Amino acid sequence: MDRYEELAARHGTPLYVYDLDELDAARRDLFDALPDGFTLFYALKANPHPGLVRALREGDGRGCRPEISSTGELEAALTAGFRGEDCLYTGPGKTAGELTEAVALGVRLFSTDSVTDVQHVADAARTHGVTADCLLRVNSVTASATSSIRMTGTPSQFGFDSETLPELMPRLREIEGVRLSGMHFFPLSNAKDEADLVGEFRHTIELAAELQRQLGLPLRFLDIGGGFTVPYAVPGARGSYPKLRGELEAALDTHFPRWRTEGPEIACESGRYLVGSSGTLVARVSNVKTSRGRTFVILDAGINTFGGMSGLGRLLPVAVGTESGETAQRASLVGPLCTPGDILGREIDLPALEPGDTVRIPNAGAYGPTASLLMFLGRPAPVEVIVRGDDVLSVSRIEHRRAYRTEDTAPSADAPGAAG
Repeated sequence: MDRYEELAARHGTPLYVYDLDELDAARRDLFDALPDGFTLFYALKANPHPGLVRALREGDGRGCRPEISSTGELEAALTAGFRGEDCLYTGPGKTAGELTEAVALGVRLFSTDSVTDVQHVADAARTHGVTADCLLRVNSVTASATSSIRMTGTPSQFGFDSETLPELMPRLREIEGVRLSGMHFFPLSNAKDEADLVGEFRHTIELAAELQRQLGLPLRFLDIGGGFTVPYAVPGARGSYPKLRGELEAALDTHFPRWRTEGPEIACESGRYLVGSSGTLVARVSNVKTSRGRTFVILDAGINTFGGMSGLGRLLPVAVGTESGETAQRASLVGPLCTPGDILGREIDLPALEPGDTVRIPNAGAYGPTASLLMFLGRPAPVEVIVRGDDVLSVSRIEHRRAYRTEDTAPSADAPGAAG
């Protein structure tokens, strides 16, 4: 019986196992691939488990800062030992209630997507008698990479369209309570190769320098985004970036020749790369059945447990392993939910499986429970175990319950967490 079998026997399934040794390796590898002095943000949307966030904060002298998009993620960051002022708060739909709470808890750095977004940050800052720093997120009119998830170059709820910024700057400069401190780019996600990533970063740095000249914007901070890749729910290694450091240094030396000594502060961000390879999902086979010539292996984990932002079609096909690892059949891997959409893999290679067997889905540390249909059909959330070596550091489970309130204590529509 290996470690996964032992943990499953002790804590039940479905079960996530997060290995902090692998998480540390991913963090070190990414810092090593970046120039010295870079700030690295961890996007909590990939996995907000405070134990993982805390490990990324502590590091070995090279810890990450939190990039958050909600007051819930802010709470996770604070629980992990960060301060509000460590956070970068992003997202196109920040409400007045969320912003007021974030500023009250010390957040001072915001990525903004529109004039009204900047105004909303300013309103919250003035309420607390402080000044907030706003980065202008830029949606470039052009793009470089072609083999990744595009996040720029098209109409989008994210960012200022780069061609409109010159005409908007007078209005932005008039807003009191904020300081326009820099720019934020996130042009792509999950780049398929290093050349794509390098090309997009070079394009971003060149555009940032051009916009700085056009706009006369003091550039104290420049976040050039991410795009670092790791396999998702299939075997494989994290992306490797042997040329990235030199390419970034060359681009910055060309367009911001005093960046090492006078700024701007340069940042990258990552979610899946930092945590994806640390996680393994262990599930148990509930049933195996045949229907009109096709075999279905039914697990106790489905899209409520590992939905990968369910509905976006990013999961198929997963790959699973067992102790033997031998492929013996073609079958569909499905979950326990009463919906035909609860499919983790359609007609994939699987070992010979019987009810009671366990399977392991690798590279499952990102976009797991909190990116799934966690409450659908009311099934319990999976157990999450954090290990380092042979030591179990924590065991937890997300609990969901309905909290009843009287009308006079119901939250306003603008309050954090208020239901729509």
